[in-house]
Amino acid sequence: MTKYLIKVLAKDKELSDAATRTRICFASGILGIICNLFLFGVKLFVGTMMNSIAIISDAFNNLSDTGSSVVTIIGAKLSRKKPDREHPFGHGRYEYIASLIVSFIIIMVGIELFKSSVQKVINPESLVMSPWLLGFLCLSVPVKIWMFCYNKTMGNAINSPVVLAASRDSLNDAVASSAVIVAAVVGKFIDFPSLDGIVGTVVSLLIIYSGFGITMDTIGLLLGSVPDPVLSEEIRKIVLETEGVVGVHDLIVHDYGPGRILASVHAEVPDNCNIVEIHEKIDTLEHKIDEQLGIHIVVHMDPISVDCEYTNNIKLDIQNLVRSIDEKMNIHDFRIVDGTNNINLIFDVEVPAGYKETDTLKADIQKKAEQLDSRFNTVINIDIIYI
Repeated sequence: MTKYLIKVLAKDKELSDAATRTRICFASGILGIICNLFLFGVKLFVGTMMNSIAIISDAFNNLSDTGSSVVTIIGAKLSRKKPDREHPFGHGRYEYIASLIVSFIIIMVGIELFKSSVQKVINPESLVMSPWLLGFLCLSVPVKIWMFCYNKTMGNAINSPVVLAASRDSLNDAVASSAVIVAAVVGKFIDFPSLDGIVGTVVSLLIIYSGFGITMDTIGLLLGSVPDPVLSEEIRKIVLETEGVVGVHDLIVHDYGPGRILASVHAEVPDNCNIVEIHEKIDTLEHKIDEQLGIHIVVHMDPISVDCEYTNNIKLDIQNLVRSIDEKMNIHDFRIVDGTNNINLIFDVEVPAGYKETDTLKADIQKKAEQLDSRFNTVINIDIIYI
C-alpha cells in the first residue's frame, strides 16, 4: 500500500525530484498527525480512567509525535526553497534542522514524563482495571507498527532523515505501548502498586534515548559526515571510465541537504594529451555525473607523466615504500626535479582522516627514500582522505 502511495505521489517523476520529496514528506506528516491525535485521545482517556501514569505518559508521547509531524511538513516545505543570494547552495538542510527540532521535542517530553513517573514510584496509586479499556489501548500497537512501516518505506525511498526519524520514533512507541499494556495486565494479578510508575520511568527513558539518538545522527549530517562509500565508488567508476583519464584522487563530497550534493575530484590525464580534446571529455564527464547521480561536480585535470620510464620507476618505488609503512596510504601528483647534488621528489601522500603522526610519517619516508638513493630529497604534502 505504501509503495503504491509513493508511486501516486511521485507522478512518474524521479524520487529525488524536489516536488516529489515534498509531497511524500507532506503525506507522511499528515498521516502522522491523524494517527497520533487519535492515539493521544484514546490513551489519555484510558490512562485517566485507569489512573495510570505510564499510559498517560504514553499518551503525551503521541502528542509530541503530532508536533513532530507538523515540523516534518514545515521542514519539507522550507527545504524546497530555491537558492538565493544569501544561500547559493539552496535550503535543503532545513530538513535536517526539522529533524533536530523533532529530536528536541522527543527529549523534552521524555524528561517531563520521567519526572511524573518517578513521582508515581515514590507515591504509588492503585490502577483501576477494565478489559474494555485495555482493549482500546491494545489498538495503539498495530497502529504504531503500521506508522513505522510506512515512514521507513517513505524515508528510504526519498532518503529523508526527518521521515526516517519518525519511523524510529514509531517503533519505539510500539515497544513502549506494549510494555505499558504488559505492566497493566501484570499489575492486575500482583500487589505491586509501584509497577506502573516503574514502567512509566522505563518508557520515558526510552523516549529520551531515542531523542538523543536522532539528535546525534542529525548533528552529524549538519556538521558534515563521511560520504556514502557506494556513492563515492560510483563517482570514481564513472570518472575512470572516461577516455583519457588514467587515475583519480582527492574526491570530496559536500552534502547541502537531500538532492543538493556538490562534489569535486582530481582526474589524472597524460601530460602529452591534447588539452582541448581532454577538456571537452571532462565537460562531458561532469554532465554525465550530474545526469546519472544528480550531483553537481567539478573535475580538476591533473597532468601526469605516463611515458617517462625513469619517472614511473621511481614513482613505483616510492609508492611501494609508502605502502610498506601503511597499506592504506597512496601517493599522487608525483613529479621529479633533478638538481646538481639532489633529486627532489615532490608528491602528495593520502592518509586516513584522523591521522596525527604526519611529521613522523614524512621523516620515515625521507629515511627510506635515502636508502633507495642518497640523492633523493622528498617534498611531501599530506592529503587527508575523507572517503
